[in-house]
Amino acid sequence: ANCWMRTADAAATICTGHGLPVYWPAGQRLRKGRLVRQAGSGFTARNDAQRSDGENTMIRIQQLTLQTEHTRGELEARIRRELRIGPGESISWEIRRRSLDARKKPKLMFSYTIDVSASARLERKICDRADGRRVSLVKEQVYSFPEAGNHILNHPPVIIGTGPAGLFCGLMLARYGYQPILLEQGMDVDRRCRDVETFWKSGQLHPYSNVQFGEGGAGTFSDGKLNTLVRDSEGRNREVLRLFVEAGADPSILYDSKPHIGTDKLVEIVKTIRKQIEACGGVVRFGAKVTGFVREQNKITGVIINETEQLPCEAAVLAIGHSARDTFQTLYEQNLQMEAKEFAVGLRVEHSQEAINLSQYGKADPGSLGAASYKVTAKAADGRGVYSFCMCPGGYVVNASSEEGHLAINGMSYSGRSGTHANSAIVVTVKKSDFPSDHPLAGIAFQRQIEEAAWQAGNGKIPVQRLGDFRDVFTRRTNSDVRVSRTGDCNISCKRAESSDITAAGKAGSLTPSVKGAYVAADLTQILPEKITTAFLEGMEQFSRMIKGFADRDTLLSAVESRTSSPVRILRDASFQSSLRGLYPCGEGAGYAGGITSAAMDGMRTAEAIRTCYRPLAEKKERNIEA
Repeated sequence: ANCWMRTADAAATICTGHGLPVYWPAGQRLRKGRLVRQAGSGFTARNDAQRSDGENTMIRIQQLTLQTEHTRGELEARIRRELRIGPGESISWEIRRRSLDARKKPKLMFSYTIDVSASARLERKICDRADGRRVSLVKEQVYSFPEAGNHILNHPPVIIGTGPAGLFCGLMLARYGYQPILLEQGMDVDRRCRDVETFWKSGQLHPYSNVQFGEGGAGTFSDGKLNTLVRDSEGRNREVLRLFVEAGADPSILYDSKPHIGTDKLVEIVKTIRKQIEACGGVVRFGAKVTGFVREQNKITGVIINETEQLPCEAAVLAIGHSARDTFQTLYEQNLQMEAKEFAVGLRVEHSQEAINLSQYGKADPGSLGAASYKVTAKAADGRGVYSFCMCPGGYVVNASSEEGHLAINGMSYSGRSGTHANSAIVVTVKKSDFPSDHPLAGIAFQRQIEEAAWQAGNGKIPVQRLGDFRDVFTRRTNSDVRVSRTGDCNISCKRAESSDITAAGKAGSLTPSVKGAYVAADLTQILPEKITTAFLEGMEQFSRMIKGFADRDTLLSAVESRTSSPVRILRDASFQSSLRGLYPCGEGAGYAGGITSAAMDGMRTAEAIRTCYRPLAEKKERNIEA
C-alpha cells in the first residue's frame, strides 16, 4: 500500500530539509517522503527520521478543482477526500493559490493549491495513501530580515519618495530601529486625492500633487494590481502581500492568482503604512522636494530640501517614481552614472465590460467572480512587441498628466470593479534607436514629444477617437493597408452616445468614453511615430482573433499612454549603491521594478542592503546612554 509519487510533464516541489524547496524533476519517484535515487541523480530528500521540530513542513495539494460557487465546507470535504482522511482526523489548511479555469466556459472552475498541516503520524499516513500525482511534502521559505552590519550611522537614513519602494523600505528600516526620514515632494494622500479631483474637474494641475506625485506613488491611482513576474526565492513577494493585509487589504490577495486592491482601498492602506512607520520612530515629511545632494569625496553627506534646507545623512535611498524628470536631470548634472532604458508607449482602448465578460467567462453577468480581465500579447511585422498593460476591469481612463502642456493617461479601477467599461493600454515596445539621441535622458525627450502632441490634439483635454476612424485616417495618410475588423462583433448593448460625442472623429458609436477628466474628439493618428502606430494596429488585428470584438470599429481609443515604466536606469552595484556612494537607487523610477509589488520588493531589498552594512540608530542611542 505504499504510495509512489510521480510527475509527468510538470515538476513537483519537495523538501530537502535545508530550508529551501527543490523541484522534483519529471520521472523521479517519492516514497514515504524519500526521493528514490535514480541512475545519475544527485537528489536526496528528508525522510521521516530526519524531521526536526523547527521545520515548517506541510503537505501541498495542487490542481484541486471545484465549481466556482461552493462553500468552505465543500472545499474542506474535497481536501479530505483527496488526502483520503476522515472527518475525525485533525488537520489545518489554508489556500495557497486560487486561479480560474475557464477552458470549458461557461462552466467555470476554481483550481486550488492547498497547504495542509498535520501531526507527524497523520503526515505519514497521508503519504502512504494520497494520490501522488497532486500531493507533495514541502517546506516553505519564510522571509527573514538579515542581521545588522557593524558600521555606525550618525544620522537617520533618508528615503526620497513614498511610492511602494519608499514605503516598504521605510517600513522595514523603521521596524528594525533605523528611524528613517521619508521625504515626499507631493502631498499626503488625502490632500492629494482632493488635488487630483480638482484637476479632473477643472483642469487645474498641481505640479507636485497629482496622479504621478504624492504619498503612495503613481500606483495609488490605478487598478492596484499586485501580481509580478519577479522570481522570488527569499519569500519577499509573500511578505509584501502579508504586509498589505496587515495594513488592511483583503486576505484574498495572499492566494488569488491575479490579486488587486483598487484605488479606493489603496488610499487607506497607504495611510496605515505611513502610521506604522511613524509608530516605529520613522518620520514622513510632505512638500519636501529634494533639490540637490551634498557630497564629499564621492560620498553622500546630505540632501538639500526645497533649495534651502540641508539634511545630513550617510545613506539615502532614491525611491523616486518614473515621472520624476527634474530629479533625473539633477542627478545627471551631478554626474551620476545612468543610462537610457527602453519602455513601451501606446493608446488606451475601451470596451463594454459585458463584452469582455462574455469573451472570458462565456456569460455577460460575472456574478461573484467580478469583472473579467484579459492579457494579450503579439508581435508586429517589424519584431516589436505589442501587449496589454495595466488592464482595468470595470474601470476608467484617467488624465495622469504631471507637466503643463503635456498630456499622459492611465487606467484606474476601484476595488469593486463595478464600472460599465473595461480598459487597457495597448502598448508597443520602444527601442533606443527611436529616441532622438543617445543621451541618457533621451527617453524622457521621446516621452515629452508624444505627450505634447497628445496635449495639442485635445487642446489640453484627453483626445479620443474610434478605432475604425483611426484606422481609416491613418491608412489614407500613410497609404498603408493595416486591417482592422469592420464587423460589429460587439453585440452587447451599451449606453448610446449623445449626438455631440466623438462626431469630430467619426460617427457616434454605441460606447461613450468612461473617463476621469475632460475629453474631446480628436485625430490621434499623428501622436505616435508611424512605426509605433503601424505596430499598434497590427497588434489590434491579432487581438481580435483572441477576443471577439476587440478590434471592432466602435472600440474607443484615448491618448497617450507614455508612462509604462521608467525611461532611465540609475546604475547600482552589488551593494545597491550608485556611483555616488551612500546613494541607493531603488524601485521603478530608478529602473529596477515595474509595478506595485516588484517596487515594494525592491524597497525591501534596499532596506536589507542598508541593514547588512549599518547598525540601527536605536543601538547607538543605547550605547550613548550606557556611556
